[in-house]
Amino acid sequence: MPSPASSIGRAELAELLASGVQVRILDVRRAPAFEKNPVVLPGALRVPPDTLSAWAADSSAERSVPLVVYCVYGHEVSQTAAVELEALGFTVRFLAGGISEWQSSGGATSAGDA
Repeated sequence: MPSPASSIGRAELAELLASGVQVRILDVRRAPAFEKNPVVLPGALRVPPDTLSAWAADSSAERSVPLVVYCVYGHEVSQTAAVELEALGFTVRFLAGGISEWQSSGGATSAGDA
């Protein structure tokens, strides 16, 4: 299990997005999970967990822009991604409850690209 990473709740993320504060959202679900539910949070970028290092190296993202990562339930995959991205110099939190809780509470989604 990865070391503890900071989380953000669904309601807090929704408020953050509504406020217009700059934040970058990454969908880090593994391929089988994404294929079962191929939608993403509004504005999210799909970055499979095994490509995070390459994304961070190739990305034009400013490390000063906070990241929120999510997986299905907000457990191992997104927490591991958060720890990895923190080690690469990003400020990052994982979405507690993942996309599962986001959708079950009525959170908006859009079609995602594999």
